[in-house]
Amino acid sequence: MTTLSPPATIAFIGLGMMGRPMASRLAEAGFKLRLYDLSQKAVSDFICAHPMALATASAKAAVQGADAVITMLPDGKIVRQALIEGRDSAREGMAAGMLAIDMSSSNPVDTQKLARDLAALGVALLDAPVSGGVKRAIDGSLSIMVGGNAADLERARPAFAAMGKTITLCGPAGAGHALKALNNYLSAAGLVAMCEALVVGEAFGLDPGTMVDVFNSSTGKSNATEVKGRQFVVPRNFAAGFTTGLMAKDLRTASEVANHLQLNMPGLKQAVAYWADASGKLGGSADHTEIFRYAEMLAEEES
Repeated sequence: MTTLSPPATIAFIGLGMMGRPMASRLAEAGFKLRLYDLSQKAVSDFICAHPMALATASAKAAVQGADAVITMLPDGKIVRQALIEGRDSAREGMAAGMLAIDMSSSNPVDTQKLARDLAALGVALLDAPVSGGVKRAIDGSLSIMVGGNAADLERARPAFAAMGKTITLCGPAGAGHALKALNNYLSAAGLVAMCEALVVGEAFGLDPGTMVDVFNSSTGKSNATEVKGRQFVVPRNFAAGFTTGLMAKDLRTASEVANHLQLNMPGLKQAVAYWADASGKLGGSADHTEIFRYAEMLAEEES
């Protein structure tokens, strides 16, 4: 199996908020891209910036002649439709020996089934979700959590290196998606804790910026305090680039994994309920840092 190095051809499916900058990194690294997205505007905007990329009319057309296919889609059900079940799916254009890479945040149990189904077609699957948000997608410093065969990871490493700084093999198929969901549980819990601390502190008369600075020099420091406090919550611009709806979805995924394993995780269940209600109140398209506004709503209800 050949290594996925430039100028190899990659079919890239999904040019959303994260997919576009990730595909841009691949184009800038010298990979040839065949693009597909339901939004024709997303594809045309990308090609305006990267004229060497090729627009295609379907997932089937995108993978024809490609060495690998990368999906960056809202969830695993949509990934499955794009790759093997939907109309003009990639399955109809895939060649044996191709590498499929799902960089979406998908359910790991579903990913295990997808890996088996693709293997029957002679196609290896890597699940490779990312962490770091839009900013790190743009600068190519994402953390990439990989599930699958180590040899397949080595095949894909040059492509991953164009998009991410940290590339970790987490285990067999589904391991990357499982770890991503659990990572986002920790991220969501830390953000809620920071926001509630800020709400209480402001009510007491503390300056929120000063609070975040102290958190960051003390034991309360977290990803939320370091990269979301001063940047998005204190100025109330709420522009981190990841939605409340997607965070709620990732928490449900983590909870589904626990349920599949018959594990009772009360804190995780509470987090799922908290973010589901927040998504309903704020709207699923609200930036996830707007959870601060939800914390304020709850505080007012209690008063």
